[in-house]
Order: sequence, then structure tokens, then C-alpha cells
Amino acid sequence: MGTRVRNRDQAELLRLLRDRGPLSRAELTDGLALSKSKVAVELERLSGTGLVEDAGRAASRGGRPSSLVRVGGDLRFAGIDIGATSVDVAVTDGALRVLRKVQHGIDVRSGPEEVLGTATALLRELCRTTGTTALAGIGAGVPGPVSFADGVAVVPPIMPGWDEYPVRERLSAEFDCPALLDNDVNLMAAGEFHAGAARGLGTFLFVKLGTGVGAGIVVDGRVHRGVDGSAGDIGHIQVHDQGPVCACGNVGCLEAFFSGVALRRDATTAAEAGRSPFLAERLTTTGVLTGRDVADAAAAGDPVATGLIREGGRHVGEVVAKLVSFFNPARIVIGGGLANLGDLLLAEVRSTVYRRSLPLATRNLPVVLTGLGDAAGVLGAVRMISDDVFSPNPVAG
Repeated sequence: MGTRVRNRDQAELLRLLRDRGPLSRAELTDGLALSKSKVAVELERLSGTGLVEDAGRAASRGGRPSSLVRVGGDLRFAGIDIGATSVDVAVTDGALRVLRKVQHGIDVRSGPEEVLGTATALLRELCRTTGTTALAGIGAGVPGPVSFADGVAVVPPIMPGWDEYPVRERLSAEFDCPALLDNDVNLMAAGEFHAGAARGLGTFLFVKLGTGVGAGIVVDGRVHRGVDGSAGDIGHIQVHDQGPVCACGNVGCLEAFFSGVALRRDATTAAEAGRSPFLAERLTTTGVLTGRDVADAAAAGDPVATGLIREGGRHVGEVVAKLVSFFNPARIVIGGGLANLGDLLLAEVRSTVYRRSLPLATRNLPVVLTGLGDAAGVLGAVRMISDDVFSPNPVAG
């Protein structure tokens, strides 16, 4: 199947069919402000490459009903979302409907050969079980700074051995298709824009609270990566000059005060000191505490766990408030593993943002939790690569 898009009109047709299809030729003409003849010509060309196909008859608008058109039924995209402790892999059709998705535990510190070996094995199995013989593209994300143009991670703090490793090049070569690599937070933001709590919302901020902390910045429907790809790295904004040492080597970063690692550290300290009987009992039982343990303790009325969540929410809210006053987003979406701390965390972030930001910037500013959970990353990955494939000037070539 040829996936080369020849011009901007073809790109717009494909993206509209992906997001809203199947559509009639009349609906495509109306939606893109193109002439009927132009739509007909470009659809004919796209049909010849297998990128679009007939989808039956549309309802009549007077006169003979026109046919429906949809993205080619054989078109397949893949998403790989690599986190600190797990990898999610999915295969979708051309309209980005998930055909199958799997999650597998990994340790990103074990290096790119082992982690990518696991991810590619999972993808090959998904291709087999979904009957996928060829992929139109692969989108992938990793939990660290990424040079988007080069397709490599750059000095990622929690990913030893990944610096400058050719992730994009390897995926593209192994599956003989275009591939793109981005920071995992940017993928989550793209996923929220595609099908989540910020669906179709042009300008918003996605905040990931997990093993690390970061922000995805979406402006006019596009992820803003900055000049070198490091935009949104809010986890390393200093919140106190006397705070704990961060994984990046600096002192007092937001991530050092509140993240999955920091919460586990503080909860363990409280349990071992006997300040929280609930957490002490859970630590004795499991040997290690997680964010879920802290959430359970808070739900049971444990004041120490409640205090840890509220204090973390205040730190996050103080950083986000600065971003709100600077960026003035239409919405803030909170995601990542620590989003499972729920309404207690959300309330603290929200109240701090409203209290510390300019009134004009917050009077129409919802602060909400993700509705996609751990699917946000792979959905954003396939959205990213499909945008690129459906482009006359693709980054992935």
C-alpha cells in the first residue's frame, strides 16, 4: 500500500476522514471548503493508493444519494508507549480505533536493547493476531527528553544507556515503515486531544504525574515541543533551594518533592517511623509501598497519607499556576500514575492554581483528571504518526 500524500488537500481529506468518517463527498466538500471537482480528483488519487475506500451509500440530501468514503480498511498504525516500569503497545486501524492493546512490565533502566526487544516482540505478536501484514507507521514515546527531529533520547535522567540510541531508526528498519519518537508526556497530551478530556480543544496543558513529572503543551491543536524538544519539562523546575536532590542532579526540583519515586520515599519514611499504622502494616505485608497504598490509606482516613497527597498537590499547583499565568490555557488535564490519587489530589492542585494564578487566566479554566488512563500514551503515539503519514511533508520521511 502506498502511503505517500501528494498535497495539502489530500492531507486534510485523510485527517477529516480519520477523525469524523465515514463521510459523503458532499460532507467532505462542506467540511474542507473545497470544490466538488477537487474532492473527486483527490479521492480518486487516494483510492488508487489504498488510502481511502468506498463505504456504501450516504443518506440522500435530495436527488441521487452519494457514496460514503472512509480511510482504507487495510491501513494500520502502531503505538509504543515506554514508561519507567511498563510498556504499552497497540495496533489501530486507519481511523485510530484500537484493534488490540497489551501492557507488559519492564524496567527502563535495563537499557534500550532489552526494552525495545520486548516492545518489538509484543508488536509482532499484535500484528499476527490482528492480521496486520504491513504497518503504515509507528509512533513511540519514552520517559525522558527527546530530540524529535533526530528520533533519539538526549541525556534522559532515569534511562541509563538510552542517550542518543537510535530508537526511531531501529523501529523504522525492523518494521519497514515510517517511525517517530517523542517524549511520553507529549504523546499523552496528543492522546487527550484525540479522544480524552481535551478532545478537539485547541489550547490546553496536560500534566503527567508519575515516576517523573512533565507537561504536554498543546497550541492550536499541535503539540509544542520547543526548539530542541525540551518544552514542558516542568519536573525540573525548582520549588525550593533547600529541597531533596533530584535524579537530574539539581536540588529542590518539583519531581524530587512530588512524583511516584518521591511519594514512595516519603510514605516509606513515615511507615518506618511509625507515624502511619496503615502504611506500616501495608509495608510489612508487601515490602514496598506504592501510590495505590497511599491512596488507600487516605481513603481510610489516614492523616499522614492525606497530608502527603495534599502537600504534593500544593507543590504541583504552585508550578502549574505560574504556567497558567504565562500560557493561559483553556484547560488543564492531570494524568499519569499519580492521577489515581483522585479527587483529593485534584482538589489541592485546583485550589492552588485558582489561588495563585491571575483571575483573568482562571475564570474559565477547568482543571480535570484524564479519562483515558494508561491508554493516553499509545493513542497519542498513533495520532502523532498518522498526522505525519497524512502530511505532504512528513518528518519521518
